[in-house]
Amino acid sequence: MTTFHDLDLPKSLQKALDELGFENPTPIQVKSMPVILSGRDMMGIAQTGTGKTFAYLLPILKQWKFAPTDTPRVVVIVPTRELVVQVVEEVEKLTKYMSVRALGVYGGTNINTQKNLVYQGVDILVGTPGRLMDLALDNVVRFDNLQKLIIDEFDEILNLGFRFQVTSILSMMKQKRQNILFSATMTDDVDEMLDEFFDFPEEVSLAASGTPLEKIQQLGYRVPNFLTKINVLKRLLEVDENMSRILVFLNNKKTADILMEQLEEAFPEQFGVIHSNKSQNYRLNTMATFQEGNLRGIVTTDVMARGLDISDVTHVINMEFPEVEEQYIHRIGRTGRADKTGIAISFITPKEEELLIETELLMEKEIEMLPMPEDIEVAERLLEFEKDKKKIKFLLKRPKLEGGAAYHDKKDKNKKVNLGGPGKRNPRKTKPRNRAAEKKKSQKKKRGK
Repeated sequence: MTTFHDLDLPKSLQKALDELGFENPTPIQVKSMPVILSGRDMMGIAQTGTGKTFAYLLPILKQWKFAPTDTPRVVVIVPTRELVVQVVEEVEKLTKYMSVRALGVYGGTNINTQKNLVYQGVDILVGTPGRLMDLALDNVVRFDNLQKLIIDEFDEILNLGFRFQVTSILSMMKQKRQNILFSATMTDDVDEMLDEFFDFPEEVSLAASGTPLEKIQQLGYRVPNFLTKINVLKRLLEVDENMSRILVFLNNKKTADILMEQLEEAFPEQFGVIHSNKSQNYRLNTMATFQEGNLRGIVTTDVMARGLDISDVTHVINMEFPEVEEQYIHRIGRTGRADKTGIAISFITPKEEELLIETELLMEKEIEMLPMPEDIEVAERLLEFEKDKKKIKFLLKRPKLEGGAAYHDKKDKNKKVNLGGPGKRNPRKTKPRNRAAEKKKSQKKKRGK
């Protein structure tokens, strides 16, 4: 088995790895190293949890040499604020014994503060697409000395609607640079961007055996509605002490808040909630509290499903089944990391059966369905989002169509044609007016006076 010592890394970098306790590189790290070191553009295809961050950082830092510049030599674009913070932390860990300045920029914080930090000088700049574009347009971030561009979670960046920001940033960069791209899936949007902006990147991908799915036990419960899902989850949390580090995923902020309210009542101060309506400081503090082991679990939307390295997650709960099959894999990939096993539990309503089948076909694996725990209260009430929406009546007047049984003849009184008053029906017979004669007669009268 390959070790990090076999990769001939600089002593300062190897020392940092040794102190972190890392001995063996992951398959994507081994495959990416020679391609990135060659200077060619690269497109890495690998699921979350396979070590993609180190896959691009290690070869970059292996070649690192001091340069007298204050503008970034490496730019890393990631989809979320949490991922910015995580990547910066990883850079700082690896460069503990190196002279490398790393900085993260993202929205939701004071842009002037970040401008001042950029002015102080940066070597590796990590940011979200929107904030990077804003700083570049203000001429605060310059790409004069840029050598490498990394776009991590490329498919998720495009899914979140950041295509315009990414293309704007690319248009401001010089052509001579190395592009390193990582994506969990190859979508049509990703293909289109590759064709338009990058020079035939070499593809590095992992076989299915390289994904973390085989280390995750996938279980499910068939339940009639959302309130019953909450009852089952509460029971599982009460009886299973092994559910100690949990991520609970929902499809939107509203249902996340509903669940959080119920869990806070049943398990006070044991859970936190993270979604895009929460402030940046709140989200980061909740993440830190969870990482420190002071929270049992986090209720969240898919904002956390991609890229984040959350250690020792024991269970992933799909409170609502994801609407996109690939998203299921990203969610459950939060557990079963770093050679550890994990458990994924999904609650399936009748309306979610089709999504379940499509996901099983994608994975080529069935989710084991379990009977509902005994004595669970089966709720009859449906929440508003579960109810079938009534059809809205068409209030605008429809144009009348000719013929058809649905149309009847007018009543006799409505068939009469309006010909106007008596004068219009039988015009009075009058002589045509001779305006010239009338004028002459009027002048004679005036002279007679």
